[in-house]
Amino acid sequence: MKKLALFAGIPLLLIAGFALALPSILQAAGLHPDYEGAQLDLGGKRALIITTSHGTLDKPGEADADPTGVFGSEMTEPYYEFLAAGMEVDIASVEGGAVPVDPQSFYYMVRTDSDERFLEDEEFQSKVANSIPIAEVDVSQYDVIFLAGGWGPAYDFPDSKALASKVSEAYYADHTPILAGVCHGPLGFVRALDREGNLLIAGRRMTGVTDKQINELGISFTPYHPETELRNAGVVFESATAFRDMFANYVTIDDEERFVTGQNQNSGAEVANKAMLLVSASGS
Repeated sequence: MKKLALFAGIPLLLIAGFALALPSILQAAGLHPDYEGAQLDLGGKRALIITTSHGTLDKPGEADADPTGVFGSEMTEPYYEFLAAGMEVDIASVEGGAVPVDPQSFYYMVRTDSDERFLEDEEFQSKVANSIPIAEVDVSQYDVIFLAGGWGPAYDFPDSKALASKVSEAYYADHTPILAGVCHGPLGFVRALDREGNLLIAGRRMTGVTDKQINELGISFTPYHPETELRNAGVVFESATAFRDMFANYVTIDDEERFVTGQNQNSGAEVANKAMLLVSASGS
């Protein structure tokens, strides 16, 4: 009987071991790869991270919806990259106030070191709880403007006239700030106009979460999809692929070196670092 009891416990040990190893397994497959970017000193410079204000994963015709919002690492990774370079970092959102953060993005198997740090960082949490309404942002004060992703922006980024206006305003600002975004974040660029009234991003090389990844995750019911909307806006869309695109990673910089975009949740730190490299190179 003792032997039977011993063998009966083996499956439980295997399951527990697999659960403990799961974060490492997912990272080895490509999720949230370690990124060692250039060490920069941008003291005196400022960065703005813009997030969604939409906090529910609404399905057409259904009253109940799961909570969503900004994907944690797409906000925390760039925040700490900017902070490490000595930048002052502010948080804004479409409507201002408390930013909805997707609870699934903090599940232990996908939580990053930056997420862990955020969960202990009262100052950062206060900024997220009291974000600046995008309409009240003075974009002339920032050197990098970073649009974080998650499922929330699929509902409110393209429809925000204030966000589109601020993107255009930042693009034409005298100090030429870098505009950046990851995953669903680039949806905030698709309605911005140039001075002639044309779509600002038409003809530029950009990336964002792919239609393939959205379909693989089974969340194609959101109103806007980055690959589709970027292509519709005239973007030369670029991306990488994998056996599942959530494990792919791709970052691109447009030829003018004003827009830095990342494909998905794996790109946050790299996009932030490359945006800062452009700021450093410009000397502005």
